[in-house]
Amino acid sequence: MKKKIIVGIGITLLALFIITVIVVGFFLGDAVKAGMQTVGPKVTQTALTVDAVHVGILTGSGGVDNLVLGNPDDYKSQSPIAITVGKAVVSLAPGSLLSDKIVIKSVEVRSPEISFNGNPFGANNLNKIMDNVNAFTGGSAAKPADANVPAQPATKKAGKKLEVDDFLITGAKVHFNGATLPLPDIHFSNLGTGPDGITAGDLTQKILGEITTATIKAVGESVANLGKGAADAATGAAKNLGNTAGKIGQGLGGLFGK
Repeated sequence: MKKKIIVGIGITLLALFIITVIVVGFFLGDAVKAGMQTVGPKVTQTALTVDAVHVGILTGSGGVDNLVLGNPDDYKSQSPIAITVGKAVVSLAPGSLLSDKIVIKSVEVRSPEISFNGNPFGANNLNKIMDNVNAFTGGSAAKPADANVPAQPATKKAGKKLEVDDFLITGAKVHFNGATLPLPDIHFSNLGTGPDGITAGDLTQKILGEITTATIKAVGESVANLGKGAADAATGAAKNLGNTAGKIGQGLGGLFGK
């Protein structure tokens, strides 16, 4: 009888554990989604929406569906959206979810679409977003009340510790002036492997920094190639015009017996 009671208690506890995992797993995705849509706009100073977040506590798998990052106000008239990510797949260490540092084994961002607005050699939407992120992560200094008192560095905002072992952005495309430009894969690894880890703000800064650098390089090369093509076309046209003028001159000379 006693043995049956112990077995019954064990089965009950196991059932409660399974139910808890299912319930927590179901609502954890919603919690992460809400967190992204709350914290994201504070970091970038732009709109950020996510359709869905999936988290498997037992498997350590996760994903984000249709993440949309809005453009800064100065560029909304050109395009309301700066970056769209249709799918991102995440693998993490399940046991780290309840620890001081969440260990993310891998992240794969698939086929993001980037709208570039502005000047690749000056002010543009991606640089504006980067300025906002840098300010959030402590890149700006507090203004002193007294001009004679030196400014104090801004206090860096605390956040949950993260470790990202592998991060890959693949199949990215940039839309600029009606053209679509492919970006090479962006890959980095071993972020936050030390005891201090990195924060979500630091990770955002790293990701957007890599995207901004790659995008501006691609757009700049496209503009340079376009300029070179126009110059070559103008040179060719001038050469053809010169040849035509020479032939006309020869014809007129013959007409007047010269």
